[in-house]
Amino acid sequence: MKPDLFEAPDYYNIDDLLTEEHKLIRDAARAWVKRDVSPIIEEAAQKAEFPKSIIPGLAEIGAFGPYIPEQYGGAGLDQISYGLIMQEIERGDSGVRSTASVQSSLVMYPIWKYGNEDQRNKYLPKLASGEWMGSFGLTEPDHGSNPAGMVTSFKDKGDHYLLNGAKLWISNSPFCDVAVVWAKNEEGRIHGLIVERGMEGFSTPETHNKWSLRASATGELIFQDVKVPKENLLPNKSGLGAPLGCLDSARYGIAWGAIGAAMDCYDTALRYSKERIQFGKPIGAFQLQQKKLAEMITEITKAQLLALRLGQLKNEDKATSAQISMAKRNNVDMAIKIAREARQMLGGMGITGEYPIMRHMMNLESVITYEGTHDIHLLITGLDITGLSAFK
Repeated sequence: MKPDLFEAPDYYNIDDLLTEEHKLIRDAARAWVKRDVSPIIEEAAQKAEFPKSIIPGLAEIGAFGPYIPEQYGGAGLDQISYGLIMQEIERGDSGVRSTASVQSSLVMYPIWKYGNEDQRNKYLPKLASGEWMGSFGLTEPDHGSNPAGMVTSFKDKGDHYLLNGAKLWISNSPFCDVAVVWAKNEEGRIHGLIVERGMEGFSTPETHNKWSLRASATGELIFQDVKVPKENLLPNKSGLGAPLGCLDSARYGIAWGAIGAAMDCYDTALRYSKERIQFGKPIGAFQLQQKKLAEMITEITKAQLLALRLGQLKNEDKATSAQISMAKRNNVDMAIKIAREARQMLGGMGITGEYPIMRHMMNLESVITYEGTHDIHLLITGLDITGLSAFK
C-alpha cells in the first residue's frame, strides 16, 4: 500500500473562515482516514467488502450523529463540523461516508427529530457509539424518485402493527441492527417505524455484483408480516415531508463529502503530473495538463464556498430544501468530472488500484444518483425559481 500523501487544497484560504474547533475536528478526521482507512480501502473495494473494523473509529471521530445533542450520545457539534467530517471521510471513500451519512442523517436524525424521549434514549446512544448500526428504508423496487408511490404498508392489529413490503438499494442493510422504515398506514398516510433485527419476518439480503460503492454494504429490507410494537412508531411527524426532511440532512452531508472525493483525485493528479516524465519533461509542464488542473482547483474552490455558505445557513436554520439540492447536484457533478479528468491524466495507471481515482469515479456514479438523482435536483431548483412543477 502506497503511503497516503494527501494534502488538501485551499486556494482561497477558506481555513480562515473556519473556527479553531472546526479545524481540530476536520484534522482529527483527516488523520484517522490516513491511518485507518487509506491502508485498507483498496483491498476492501477489490473484495467488495465493507470493513466493519472501522466502525469504532467512525464513532470516535464523531461521524455518527455529530450534531445530535450530547445528552443522547452525540457530539453536539454544528452543521459545518458535520460537513467537514463527511468531506474527510469521503476523501477516503464514498462508501464509508455513505455508512456514516445513513447512520447520522437517515437513522439518528429522524429518531431525534420525530421520535419521543423514550425512543431517543433507547436508540441514539447506541447508534452514536456504533454499538448499533442503522439503515433507512424509503426506496422501493418500483418507487425511487417518486417515494410517494410506495406500497410498503402497515395495519393496526390492536396491540401491534403488521408491516409488509420491501425496500431496495439500502446502505448498511446487511448488518443493520435497526431500520427506520417508511410505510403507509391504512389511510395511506406515510409514517416512520423503527424495525429491529430479530423481529420475525424481517430479513436483509445483500446486493452483490456492484461496480460502485464496493466497500459499502448494500441490500434490501424485506417485511413479511412483521409485528412492530406500537411504541416503535415515530410520533412527531408523518407524511412525505418526514422522510424528505431526513434526505435534506443527508444531501447536505453529500454536498461536503463529494468535495473530499474531488480533492483526493485532484491531489493525486497534481502529484502525478510533477513526477511523470514524457517527452523529456513532467507532464504537468504541458498546457493541456495545466488546463485540467487549473479547472479542477477552480471547481473545487467554488464547491467549497457553496458548501460553507450552505453550512452557515444550516446553522441558522435558514437553509431551504432547494438550496441543499443545488449544492448536492453541483458538488457531485463537479467531483465526478474531476475524477474523469484525473483518470485521463494518469493514463493506464488511472484504472488500477494503485491509485484511488478509478474507485472514486465508480463510487461517484452512485452518489450522483442516490438521495435524489442529478436530474431530479435540477427540477427541484426549477420548481423553486419558477413556482411551476415539472413532476406532474
